[in-house]
Amino acid sequence: MSEAPAYRVLARKYRPQGFDALIGQDAMVQTLGNAIAKGRLAQAWLLTGVRGVGKTSTARIIAKALNCTGRDGTGGPTISPCGVCDACTAITAGQHIDVIEMDAASNTGIDDIREIIEAVRYATVSARYKIYIIDEVHMLSKNAFNGLLKTLEEPPPHVKFIFATTEVAKVPVTILSRCQRFDLKRVPVELLAAHFAGIAKAEEVGIEPEALTLIARAAEGSVRDGLSILDQAIAHSAGSVTAAQLRDMLGLADRGQTRALMALLLAGDAPGVLAHVAHAHALGVEPQAMLNDLLDLTHGLTRARLSGSTDVALAQEDRAMMQDWAAALDFPLLHRLWQLLLKGLAETNAAPNPMQAAEMALLRICHASSLPDPAELVRRLSEQADAPAAPAAPPPRAPMVPAAPAALAAIPPDFAALVALFEGREPMLANLLHDAVALADYAPPRLALSALRPLDAGFAKQLAAHLAEWTGAAWDVSVTRGEGQSLHAAAMIAEAARREAALADPTVKALFAAFPDAELIEPRSAA
Repeated sequence: MSEAPAYRVLARKYRPQGFDALIGQDAMVQTLGNAIAKGRLAQAWLLTGVRGVGKTSTARIIAKALNCTGRDGTGGPTISPCGVCDACTAITAGQHIDVIEMDAASNTGIDDIREIIEAVRYATVSARYKIYIIDEVHMLSKNAFNGLLKTLEEPPPHVKFIFATTEVAKVPVTILSRCQRFDLKRVPVELLAAHFAGIAKAEEVGIEPEALTLIARAAEGSVRDGLSILDQAIAHSAGSVTAAQLRDMLGLADRGQTRALMALLLAGDAPGVLAHVAHAHALGVEPQAMLNDLLDLTHGLTRARLSGSTDVALAQEDRAMMQDWAAALDFPLLHRLWQLLLKGLAETNAAPNPMQAAEMALLRICHASSLPDPAELVRRLSEQADAPAAPAAPPPRAPMVPAAPAALAAIPPDFAALVALFEGREPMLANLLHDAVALADYAPPRLALSALRPLDAGFAKQLAAHLAEWTGAAWDVSVTRGEGQSLHAAAMIAEAARREAALADPTVKALFAAFPDAELIEPRSAA
């Protein structure tokens, strides 16, 4: 009885055999195609990029493109190797005598390079070009690099070098200057998902679109990593891959615990945070991983706040929670949360007891949740300065996120009221509105201003964004360079007029006559 053929993992089974099968590398393919078509071939190529993006596969395709003889055995170098001639089939199988692959991680010394230097002098056995593919070339020793320099600069015409590396910064510039460099990009999520969908169809495996997106995101731009995950997902499933199964397999279900911890932090629930951390620690969660997950969540919330959309890889209920949080959290708070978590992670990495450091970092965030933001603090200090001295009650401790989003503010009836709205929320913008611009037109939700001095290019957009957030209306804000009178100037003129009127008052004149050294500090109307 014949044995069943050995199973080939998807990453090997669907390894690209031609440039048309490479995804996400169009610029490189076009450049190489033009060079081959015009016969302008470099003596060496350097392929860089993250793991699994296709560096070694590209090197083998280049080797086939240069040595392909066509189906009839009379062809020359081509951007579309036939895949069936003796040269193509031997290179695909890794058995061509004139295409030598070397792993620099295990062949790092000068002796290994000396063998290449000796061998390049001899003609090819059967191929058009003798091609050396050196993977992870950055692992070569300094002496090995130096030994390769002269041969690399002036190799025999029948010899080509193809280097691949994930760490191009470790390759000496003397080597880089002798190579034509191609940076293979991370493959976008959309392309990866479409690619995996085609493979799943070829394998006759059902898979949910959301599961494809999860795999593509987990791959982080690496085709090989994504195919390995897809392979595992197919084995994990019972014939059809679902998003729920994939989340469980990838450990994405644990993100629910991260969101639960974030909810406790935002509510300022210190006992709840400590209890959650203790439970996670008992389950084997490292404190650094816990803080990293919180940083990742904070980054996601910030992007959701900015774009209005959440990660499609999340479950529907999790996306709804993220949307609610993104709507309730403003950018200053998110940036403060990010900095506190980043500082906490650094302290945890350096602490002799990482768990204790993580607990203290999270408690610091709980404490920060009860502090007012800088704008609110400025407002309170201003009120205290204006009010008569009296013992002030401490402000109530409030969670970082209220139970529900704040109610929308009414559209200010006039420009002065609009400036007052900014004073309580964005004091720096309020100051500019008061001192640096003149009102040209106010017809809510339209606001036209004249800039009396140079302002930031994004000033109008900032105003429109804040007003839309606070009032719920879509504001049209324009700022042009012009003339006019700011609120500050109007206030100064009004103050001068009050002083003049006060000094002209007969009673005030009589007082100054009786008290020549008196000084008018602030004119006020009689109550």
